[in-house]
Amino acid sequence: MARATGISPDTIGRGIKELERGETLEAGRVRRPGAGRKRLTEQDPTLLSDLERLVGDDARGDPELPLRWTAKSVRNLAAGLGELGHQVHFTSIAGLLRSLGYSMQANRKTREGAAHPDRDEQFRHINQTVKKALDDGEPAISVDTKKKELVGDFKAVGRELAPKGSPIAVRTHDFKDKELGKAVPYGVYDVGQNTGFVSVGIDNDTAQFSVASIRAWWQQLGSKRYPDASELTITADCGGSNGNRTRLWKTELQGLADETGLAIRVCHFPPGTSKWNKIEHRLFSFISKNWRGEPLVSHEVIINLIAATITSTGLEVFARLDNTNYPKGIKVSDEQLAAIEIEGAAFHPEGNYKIRPRSGN
Repeated sequence: MARATGISPDTIGRGIKELERGETLEAGRVRRPGAGRKRLTEQDPTLLSDLERLVGDDARGDPELPLRWTAKSVRNLAAGLGELGHQVHFTSIAGLLRSLGYSMQANRKTREGAAHPDRDEQFRHINQTVKKALDDGEPAISVDTKKKELVGDFKAVGRELAPKGSPIAVRTHDFKDKELGKAVPYGVYDVGQNTGFVSVGIDNDTAQFSVASIRAWWQQLGSKRYPDASELTITADCGGSNGNRTRLWKTELQGLADETGLAIRVCHFPPGTSKWNKIEHRLFSFISKNWRGEPLVSHEVIINLIAATITSTGLEVFARLDNTNYPKGIKVSDEQLAAIEIEGAAFHPEGNYKIRPRSGN
């Protein structure tokens, strides 16, 4: 038996004697109660409390303690406990921390800055407005500008499958290439059709560019899919080129309303809540996944990667290059602003309004 199991003959002998005496163990146990070494916390009663002091919030910035909040590795914790008179190996620290309810934690983006006084009500207003538009068969779109990208053989975020040991060689520094420039993707997500449309600009992200992108979507897709539409609903962030305080955004929308004959209803998300805009998680997130680890070496590559984005829910994406230059600093006079046929909603009219086509256009 000793040769077959590798167990000491003396141990086997003691086991045989225990069986002869009729000694048995409780179900699920492999040794008698009390066997084995005592727990560290039993040998050192203050070990756990001192460990909790080292990692707890009350230890941060305490000059009397040997450990600082910037060094919480198990090795440093073991060293800190050693300075407090404890003898514990760093491999035991992880188990002790789990017993205290600690785990490795990453930062979580949940704080959204100053809260809008009627944030929840604004979300409900947006949902109700979009739902009514869809129920009435009218188009509802979510718009925003995706992160600007440098064009060229620059390091791309993420990884992609490639033969082992042959990563794509890219530049060591991310300085803008004067010839290739940058890409400014402005997206239009059709909520009812689950369709994305992205205009990739080469110049500035201005209100003119934003509305030009919406106009291109309407001309190429919207007008064909909604031939009987009388109103277009847009959900947008409250800042940037399509911000609710941007005068040029409203004058450009007035021009679009005059051209198309559509009344344009706009609902802006409260400050700090742009991530809830549907275009972020219904379109932009999938584009980012599709081109992860892929250097954006040309505008053509960017267009092709965007247009090749698909999802299991049937997302369809169209992309175009916009070579137009959009200058910054265009001023809108009070007279031009007053000429807009704008009607504020009863609920927060500064963020919810409708722009009607002007008669005679």
